[in-house]
Amino acid sequence: MSFLKSFPPPGSAEGLRQQQPDTEAVLNGKGLGTGTLYIAESRLSWLDGSGLGFSLEYPTISLHAVSRDLNAYPREHLYVMVNARFGEESKESDADEEEEDSDDDIEPIAEFRFVPSDKSALEAMFTAMCECQALHPDPEDEDSDDYDGEEYDVEAHAEGQATLERLEGMLSQSVSSQYNMAGVRTEDSVRDYEDGMEVDTTPTVAGQFEDADVDH
Repeated sequence: MSFLKSFPPPGSAEGLRQQQPDTEAVLNGKGLGTGTLYIAESRLSWLDGSGLGFSLEYPTISLHAVSRDLNAYPREHLYVMVNARFGEESKESDADEEEEDSDDDIEPIAEFRFVPSDKSALEAMFTAMCECQALHPDPEDEDSDDYDGEEYDVEAHAEGQATLERLEGMLSQSVSSQYNMAGVRTEDSVRDYEDGMEVDTTPTVAGQFEDADVDH
């Protein structure tokens, strides 16, 4: 595929955390071959035996998980979802650029599967991915958490309080006062959860991903 390029593999200078040989790369269901996966602090890279490969920047990775569901894919692997287009999809994107202008809100998605020959390495691969991803937080999340005390919108806060009161009034009339909506607790639930925390005891349904980390 045209997006495969030749480049030196990341080393210790780029914070290499995990190097996994004999790893097959699959993009949107199409096999790219077997090579080595490099999980570094700077980027996620894969190179085949001829030195051709690709790199993924962490800010573009929206999800990574260990998939053990053999019904979804015949081999256990590290699943990575990326907000970008690659290969033939990228060419088609350029050709249909005018049509896509009307769908600007739809982000492109690419699905990578990294299948190591040694499936026992999946946990180490997942852990390394989590550690490296944490070094690249979403700038939008950072902006939303920053508060310097100068841009506090009193009017917006008052509107929020009014909305909160309306929601509490609606909840108080509900048949079951134990349910929470949008993080708002009724008076009964406040008494039940005096420590300010609620633990979801709903049984977890077994899904495709045993480990999953939503990155953004």
